[in-house]
Amino acid sequence: MNTKSYLDEKKSALRFLMRALTYRNYRLFFGGQGLSLIGTWMQQIAMSWLVYRMTNSVFLLGLIGFSGQFPTVIFGSFAGVYADRLNRRNLLVVTQTFAMLQAFLLAFLTLTGLVAVWHLIVLSIILGTVNAVDVPARQSFVVDMVENKNDLGNAIALNSFMFNGARLVGPSIAGILIAYVGEGVCFLLNGISFFFIILALLAMKTNQKVRQQSSGAMLHELKEGFQYVAGFAPIRYIILLLGLISFLNMPCVVLMPVFARDILHGGSHTLGFLMGATGIGALAGALYLASRKSVIGLARLITISTCIFGCGIIAFSFSRYLPLSLCLMLVTGFGMIVCMASCNTIVQTIVDEDKRGRVMSFYAIAFIGMAPLGSLLGGSIASKMGAPFTLALCGVLSIVGAIFFYRRLPEIRKFVRPIYLRMGIIHEMPTELQ
Repeated sequence: MNTKSYLDEKKSALRFLMRALTYRNYRLFFGGQGLSLIGTWMQQIAMSWLVYRMTNSVFLLGLIGFSGQFPTVIFGSFAGVYADRLNRRNLLVVTQTFAMLQAFLLAFLTLTGLVAVWHLIVLSIILGTVNAVDVPARQSFVVDMVENKNDLGNAIALNSFMFNGARLVGPSIAGILIAYVGEGVCFLLNGISFFFIILALLAMKTNQKVRQQSSGAMLHELKEGFQYVAGFAPIRYIILLLGLISFLNMPCVVLMPVFARDILHGGSHTLGFLMGATGIGALAGALYLASRKSVIGLARLITISTCIFGCGIIAFSFSRYLPLSLCLMLVTGFGMIVCMASCNTIVQTIVDEDKRGRVMSFYAIAFIGMAPLGSLLGGSIASKMGAPFTLALCGVLSIVGAIFFYRRLPEIRKFVRPIYLRMGIIHEMPTELQ
């Protein structure tokens, strides 16, 4: 093969890998959201480090995580109704603006030395309420940006790549900034980063068909969405597994400052390295999913990746050597993102269009709403039994969840096959949905 043919083949492979970027709206979203997410990860790392520095309490680490994510459980399902009713782009502009104001207020309190733990709890609740509305709207908005459903899986995988690229860059920057200028600058830069996604959203042109309903139909639509999720086996089992993995992953995030400082005997830079290693593993997982040509095989991949995630956590809990811990966080990040992005892709592919916002709100409740319970319980168990025991337990339970999901694959295949046939994803009834 000559050099020109080789280069052409590589360019073709890259175009296929990034094919969702051919859509203008998605390009704008990818660029704006990518910059904003770097700031978001900087704030998350700075927040956890600030709490632990001020209190030396693993319980309060868990409480802060709980405060920031539990509002999704309360408001997430109602937000899904509005994600089906309202223009999702305009809704996202509003939520991103409120998140920006929260970051600026947090920066002001920290930089002026006025910050107290109760401030952090209240501001976490405010941001959690904003995210309860933002997440189902943002997840549903992917379909509005990518017209061809064949490219939906690629767009979701690139979203995961963007999210975890930010996870790699943000914590690394935060670790350096915390060491030299303090946590407040991280909060300030996060506030500034929201300008990029807001401008990108305002520059988009969307053709979403909005359903106008009377406010009296809210509870009826909410009930309809719940019945659809509970009665449709593939979505039901995927959301149950996703909730379990989110619940078990959160102690890993919350307790990471404990591992960085007390077990691996490092500082804020060590915390940044550990979170960055998770991001690298997740990036690899996202690129792997983006390179896939079809959604066929994702259900089985969910089982495998969940087992990888669980085994990575168990091994990490026993490690006392930083290079080994970093390698294990790579494995954990890979398993986690492959599982979660595969769940997202299947759900977004098979869901009825008129229920997308409500289904994604229940998806958000599982993804985000279960995390605060994991934060609170993980912090409580760690305060009594130690952080290593807590993470080992989470890993074991992840593997148990993978086995449960694997046993439900025949039922999932029975419902998914007809949908894939109707959509043209498969052209004949295979003997096995791989």
